[in-house]
Amino acid sequence: DEGGIGRGHLSNFQDVERRTPVILTTSQMLTTGIDAPTVQNVVLVLVIYSMTDFKQIIGRGTRVRDDYGKFFFSILDYTGSATRMFVDPDFDGDPSIETEQHIGEDGEPIDTETVVTPEEEPEPTDEVIVDPLPPDDGTPVERRKFYFDGGQVEIAAHLVYELDADGNQLRVVRFTDYTAEKVRTLYRNAAELRDDWADPDHRKNIIDRLGERGIDFDELASVANQPDADPLDLLCHIAFNAPLRTRRERAQRLRSEKKDFFEQYGPEAREILGELLDKYTEHGTAQFVIPEVLEVPPISKRGNVIQIARYFGGEDRLVEAIRELQTLLYAA
Repeated sequence: DEGGIGRGHLSNFQDVERRTPVILTTSQMLTTGIDAPTVQNVVLVLVIYSMTDFKQIIGRGTRVRDDYGKFFFSILDYTGSATRMFVDPDFDGDPSIETEQHIGEDGEPIDTETVVTPEEEPEPTDEVIVDPLPPDDGTPVERRKFYFDGGQVEIAAHLVYELDADGNQLRVVRFTDYTAEKVRTLYRNAAELRDDWADPDHRKNIIDRLGERGIDFDELASVANQPDADPLDLLCHIAFNAPLRTRRERAQRLRSEKKDFFEQYGPEAREILGELLDKYTEHGTAQFVIPEVLEVPPISKRGNVIQIARYFGGEDRLVEAIRELQTLLYAA
């Protein structure tokens, strides 16, 4: 694990438009499907025993970018791993066509013979009958429920299948690794992510951009087994190895360290802000959306939106108070 600092520089290394950094020192990062199209040299200083790891590592150099003068790459091997792997028959498998050339006494070729290796016949399998799909009439298809009698069933891993940058190769990554990679392409470090997340408008943009990449926060919390974690802390933890906090911990810290923020408002307004924090603790940042959050209990018991706004000195002051509440909540 390269740690938060190394991961923070990784997105810059992958960006073809950036001139720095030019060196990525890593033991395992290049085995996770990282796409870096302009890699010119792959240097091996540790012995590699896994054929899969070896192919993944050198595969980072196989991208061609003629617009950046990237037509080839070099392997600098200080361990002998490349030599051993390339001569391994399992590297490419047996060739389908073999060419034999006979050399005469004068050293010149006298004839060439091409031997075509026949493909192995597939082993017979049981016939599989596939029911045709029903015609698509626009009606949503109800999800099927699967039942299993006896024993225990659990999800061992959540994987994502993704095409590479060229659209040719399908790679498989864990959902958390996939999320971390996408976050690092958007932000260099956790501090930048926190600054944007504290602003409600920027936060919505982050959620939308990650949503376009197939990242849902409820699903991420479930896969990471962190249902009580704040979405921001979960992203920072997965992408930059930052400490993980729960929503309750953030709310308690705000109440204890920012008492002056609450004391500037009257009793009713303070209670409303406290109820907003309680809703955030239970359900997350969606509870800061106004006016919707003001129209459900317990806040709605104090009146309609206009009546509630009067406790803060008007609608503008109400909106300002809730925005400042969120900024302070994510201040650290």
